[in-house]
Amino acid sequence: MYDKDEKPSKTRRKKEMLALQSLGEALVDLSPEQLDDIDMPDSLRDAVLEARRITKHEARRRQMQYIGRLMRDVDPAPIRAKLDELAGRSARAAAAHHRVERWRERLLEDENAFEEFARTYPHAELQPVRTAVREARKERAAARPPRHYRELFRLIKSIDEAAHADREA
Repeated sequence: MYDKDEKPSKTRRKKEMLALQSLGEALVDLSPEQLDDIDMPDSLRDAVLEARRITKHEARRRQMQYIGRLMRDVDPAPIRAKLDELAGRSARAAAAHHRVERWRERLLEDENAFEEFARTYPHAELQPVRTAVREARKERAAARPPRHYRELFRLIKSIDEAAHADREA
């Protein structure tokens, strides 16, 4: 970065301050449950909660600057690591959701997709899935509310989660 003898330039200090401020903005965007998972000083936590409450633009900007100032006294590495972990977790959840949706559509559209589903999830109990597929197709044909369509999604999701839990264990 810079020599210990030299002071950082004003530009460097400003960039570091803006980086900490943007890290603070990421904290403000978290849900209360996610915020509780992050280890931080109480003063910073209070400032983040206060920033969520503020709606006026200029007041929020000043509060974000204050959060950036508080962040200077905190090691940002653990906070960044936790934010990266949370982002990865939500990306994995989105990928799993899309995978389940694709399976549901394939099972409803293609008669031969069921054999592939059985090969992909060999330990799954297939009879409830087969029943839900049949009922969801009837619903679709009769233009009824999608009760079994949703039930099929729940079944596939539980099977997919169980299979991925087995792979990770």
